[in-house]
Amino acid sequence: MADAAARQLQYEYKANSNLVLQADVRLIERPRRDEATGEVVSLVGKLEGTRMGDRYQRTKPEKMEERKAKRQKRDEAQYDFERMKGATLLSEGIDEMVGIVYRPKTQETRQTYEVLLSFIQEALGDQPRDILCGAADEILAVLKNDKLKDRERKREIDSLLGSVTDERFALLVNLGKKITDFGSDAVNALNIAGNEEQIDETYGINVQFEESEEESDNDMHGEIRDEDGQEEGEEARIDHTLHAENLLTEEAANVKKERGLHPLDIDAYWLQRCLSKYYKDAMVSQSKAADVLKILKDAADERDCENQLVLLLGYDCFDFIKQLKNNRQMILYCTMLASAQTDSERQRIREKMRNDNHLAKILRQLDTGKSEEDDYGNSSRANKRGKEENDDSGQGTAGQVAGVRQVLELDELSFTQGSHFMANKRCQLPDGSFRKQRKGYEEVHVPALKQVPFEDKEELQPIDKLPKYVQPVFEGFKTLNRIQSRLWKAALDSDENMLLCAPTGAGKTNVALLTMMREIGKHINDDGTINVDEFKIIYVAPMKSLVQEMVGNFGRRLACYNLTVSELTGDHQLTREQIAATQVIVCTPEKWDIITRKGGEKTFTSLVRLVIIDEIHLLHDERGPVLEALVARTIRNIETTQEDVRLVGLSATLPNYQDVATFLRVKPDKGLFYFDNSFRPVALEQQYIGVTEKKALKRFQVMNEIVYEKTMEHAGRNQVLVFVHSRKETGKTARAVRDMCLEKDTLGSFLREGSASMEVLRTEAEQVKNTELKELLPYGFAIHHAGMTRVDRTLVEDLFADRHIQVLVSTATLAWGVNLPAHTVIIKGTQVYNPEKGRWVELSALDVLQMLGRAGRPQYDTKGEGILITNHSELQFYLSLLNQQLPIESQFISKMPDMLNAEIVLGTVQNLKDAVHWLGYTYLYIRMLRNPTLYGISHDAIRDDSLLEQHRADLIHTAALHLDR
Repeated sequence: MADAAARQLQYEYKANSNLVLQADVRLIERPRRDEATGEVVSLVGKLEGTRMGDRYQRTKPEKMEERKAKRQKRDEAQYDFERMKGATLLSEGIDEMVGIVYRPKTQETRQTYEVLLSFIQEALGDQPRDILCGAADEILAVLKNDKLKDRERKREIDSLLGSVTDERFALLVNLGKKITDFGSDAVNALNIAGNEEQIDETYGINVQFEESEEESDNDMHGEIRDEDGQEEGEEARIDHTLHAENLLTEEAANVKKERGLHPLDIDAYWLQRCLSKYYKDAMVSQSKAADVLKILKDAADERDCENQLVLLLGYDCFDFIKQLKNNRQMILYCTMLASAQTDSERQRIREKMRNDNHLAKILRQLDTGKSEEDDYGNSSRANKRGKEENDDSGQGTAGQVAGVRQVLELDELSFTQGSHFMANKRCQLPDGSFRKQRKGYEEVHVPALKQVPFEDKEELQPIDKLPKYVQPVFEGFKTLNRIQSRLWKAALDSDENMLLCAPTGAGKTNVALLTMMREIGKHINDDGTINVDEFKIIYVAPMKSLVQEMVGNFGRRLACYNLTVSELTGDHQLTREQIAATQVIVCTPEKWDIITRKGGEKTFTSLVRLVIIDEIHLLHDERGPVLEALVARTIRNIETTQEDVRLVGLSATLPNYQDVATFLRVKPDKGLFYFDNSFRPVALEQQYIGVTEKKALKRFQVMNEIVYEKTMEHAGRNQVLVFVHSRKETGKTARAVRDMCLEKDTLGSFLREGSASMEVLRTEAEQVKNTELKELLPYGFAIHHAGMTRVDRTLVEDLFADRHIQVLVSTATLAWGVNLPAHTVIIKGTQVYNPEKGRWVELSALDVLQMLGRAGRPQYDTKGEGILITNHSELQFYLSLLNQQLPIESQFISKMPDMLNAEIVLGTVQNLKDAVHWLGYTYLYIRMLRNPTLYGISHDAIRDDSLLEQHRADLIHTAALHLDR
């Protein structure tokens, strides 16, 4: 009975309540409030604003949709590729690099390769792309070598990258495993790097230049595209013409289209201009142009020429290779003729051409300008244009220039190398120069020029014999130096425009002060006060650091006259009130260009009485067009307002200084002063070292070894200043030289144990915040760059000035911002990263001249020594630059549309005639008259139009079309 009762109890609710499952109401799907229930609902009021059929769309054929989707996908891929350029280490154009073995073939290996390059960059520092990729080749060859054990692999990689930890080495091994398309063929491809497919060198390759009609018809790139919003039934058409009035007549357009290559089209730089379309790096295109010319000259036959060109240029240049193949003799001999440096060499080439029937025709076309294929050669066009001018009695419509305008290729006429452009083909070194061939590099030694002895009755000008109001500026000076003594009268006693060409450190700043004092002296009252509201002086300097240095210098020396000196740069703006209260404005060319472009600023620009342009050889730089526009604007304003403004140019020594003087309207007998390196305060011995190693990583290692060797030559005797081109590189170079000294036990040559300098350095090192500097100071080495704290930088400058630091590795901050000379200056490498272009470029002439200007201390040394380390291919450029054999050319064409636009906005150019007249004030016009062929002007054109009025009109017309787009 009890058992039955117990069984009954177990079924009660309180005994089973914990076993009941509760439903989770959150998981129960409830019908929405407005969900259809199946009942009939009225649509009244719910279809307002629309009618049946309003959303009707006409469908397109499936084939058209497929083609459009395919085209869109291709365009997006191309856009993504273009956008990706500049984003990664590989984006600088790995296909353009010479001597690189491995090129990733898939997206996965490309990503892995980028990680590998980042790994190498951390080890080697900020280096040009070819060095990083060359190191990647060497590392991959080690990692993929199955015969090596891990211990041997690590030893090899340590020799390439320095000491690598086990964790980093393991990471490197894993990266190597992920790169699956690096095979044995890559290792064997050093001699034919750059070709992704294997080429049979014995039989060549079968290259098909001409496309069949069938292929052309199926080419998707030539497809006519429907424009958005185009009405159905509207006839589709392709418009290849530029929408501008009076661009070209139909006949001239057809002639231009059908006309083939003419000998007059080919000058010394034609090859390089054509190759620059395929190779964006000017150095690569220059190297390729030399190689192409060699192939055209040495190839055994047409087939051999074709094969070598394809091996050199690759598959992307088929059209250009076809043109080279079809016009081989014309391109070869016209280039050789245009590149000839002497009359005898030119005559020898012409004589050879006369003796060959085919070449004689080319020579005849060169001399006459006519072509056998058509009658539209340069001469015929010139004659036709001349006839039309005669028919019009030499008069066009108001503001126009008579003649038919032609559209020129500004990109082809401009110099793609920019400031690195070199018009001279050879460099004549001074007497006593010699070369030394070493393993991995070549040295060129240029002796110091002997100083020119004083002439009879030549003496230094005492300061106390200058006018009284001038003497306070030269407080602390007893006499002017030799250069200043020769031209102080021209600077102080006349208002003639001046051009002074003198070496760095020759005292050009004091000459500028003399011209300032000439202007200030005109406004001194009887009581000694100065009418500060009557004049303004503009000093244009190329660098912000130089602007700041000049502001400090002039501000201190002109303080006794109560004159205000202010800086005007992108970082330091001035209000109208501040400008009105300033008498001397020191600014960059770009900033003064902006000020003078504004018509509303004439209230104070009209008060400018003196414009001093420092480093005017900047004309050769990519920033040169700004200077040309400034000078042209100033001279035209002088002629318009009849208010005198004195122009003073300060420059390094130039070979064509007469052209710059003509540009500045300087009278050669009154305002032109030229002094070569023999007038340098401290004579300069020069060494140029060209590294001949083919592999980029090997070049990098050789440069460190050269720095060590050259530093050891002066160890314990002279201080050495080493310039590098990135902040990270300062520490890496200093440590590399120090480690070589430790390895070879030569540190004692710099500092003796227990010497006073060593104790000073050890004491000061404890106070330093920069870890790299703290590590290097006790050894007599130091670094200096803008990323260090001001306290550390000042300490380094003081220790170097007191001769405690023996070797100082620095960026260009010491060349521009701080005047800290040393007996020996070494420039390690000449490539610097340009963030504007997104790639490594060669150092500007301005930087090189400034760096080597720090060699030699006027108080202590009788001579200094400048050593420049670069690639062997760049030797001639720097030899020409520093030995007054690099002509200053105009870069104006590349920026002509922008400069023309500024004049139009300002109102100084209102029609074509005004623009042609304006172009006559530029340095470009002077150089076109001096060297027409270099600027793409034929001899016939210069003979028929000696003032180049028609060519200037064509340039303006083309620039205006660029603005009209």
